[in-house]
Amino acid sequence: MTEVDFLTETRAFYDAVAEDYAVHFSEPLVGTPLDRGVLYGFAELVGEGGEVADLGCGPGRVTAYLASRGLSVFGLDLSESMLAIARREHPGLRFEQGSMLELDLPDGSLDGVVSWYSTIHTPLDRLPAVFAEFRRVLRPGGHLLLGFQAGEEPRRYEEAFGHRVALTFRRRQPEQIAALLEAAGFVLRSRTVREPDEELGEPVRQACLVARKPPEPVS
Repeated sequence: MTEVDFLTETRAFYDAVAEDYAVHFSEPLVGTPLDRGVLYGFAELVGEGGEVADLGCGPGRVTAYLASRGLSVFGLDLSESMLAIARREHPGLRFEQGSMLELDLPDGSLDGVVSWYSTIHTPLDRLPAVFAEFRRVLRPGGHLLLGFQAGEEPRRYEEAFGHRVALTFRRRQPEQIAALLEAAGFVLRSRTVREPDEELGEPVRQACLVARKPPEPVS
């Protein structure tokens, strides 16, 4: 699949299901204290007032949570339909349309980057370029939080919420993603994997990695 194909497919999927998705996942953090703890810890690492991009923000719930923790955060997503929900539900926050593969941000302009389950549709051979882009926009010492489904086999959907749309959800092993982050110049700070939450209907384990762009050496 070409870059254009997977981006087009991802955008079309979420444009079609946005309203149903927002209802189904209306409170994604309330029932997941372990995930909320990772986000809280990330906010503490970045520090109050830190400038953060929530990349692949969807309806903006994670963006809003990070803002409640004192971060200066904005959301970015491919899907204009998802962004419409984010703007409607969180009118005080900034949301923009764009791609993680080509961020319209200056080098070293952010204290933190969040990719909360937003690389799960990206083919493996495109991840090095994505992680290089994350590193580019971070300031020295800045932090990256990456959430994803842990596993080997991808899952292909040809229908969702009654819509005839297709998209592949790719699962990764934490060790594999950690190695790619280190190859991109990050230093891994935390690796957590939790078991599936049956109440949420999760079929596989969930992984979170926190990595840091090395600070500039002291002369």
